[in-house]
Amino acid sequence: MTTDGFITCLWFDGQAEEAADHYVSIFRNAAIGRVTHYDEAGMGTSGDVLTVEFTANGHPFVALNGGPQFRFTEAVSFQILCADQDEIDYYWSRLAEGGEEGRCGWLKDRFGVSWQVLPAGLTDMIADPDPEAAARATRAMLASRKFDIAALEKAHAGG
Repeated sequence: MTTDGFITCLWFDGQAEEAADHYVSIFRNAAIGRVTHYDEAGMGTSGDVLTVEFTANGHPFVALNGGPQFRFTEAVSFQILCADQDEIDYYWSRLAEGGEEGRCGWLKDRFGVSWQVLPAGLTDMIADPDPEAAARATRAMLASRKFDIAALEKAHAGG
């Protein structure tokens, strides 16, 4: 697994392989890498999956079957910057399936991992130097669940 020095480790309770397979099925430039197993010296049952290395959109991850001690929270989320509405619709539907839709482009997938499915230009709209345009875009953002790029652009433009 080639890295830039950072690998994201996701802690699961027996779902590491299922989660890695799920993410690889959704993202481009994605693949399963090395799979390791607990042995008699480990904390888990010998032969069970310990880790699954995978990439998603070229980013390296390790899915770890660490047990029930820790759960995912919204304190950490992954942002997916989408070029167009089709991308937003795709990622939203695939990641929200079996999970929980939130507000402002946030959702939790079926494993409890939080994602922000965002239009690539959203930050520019809400940080617009024109305070009225920025406020309109911000209000539209806050009223959204899954983002509608055309509606955000219209609000930003004053329409």
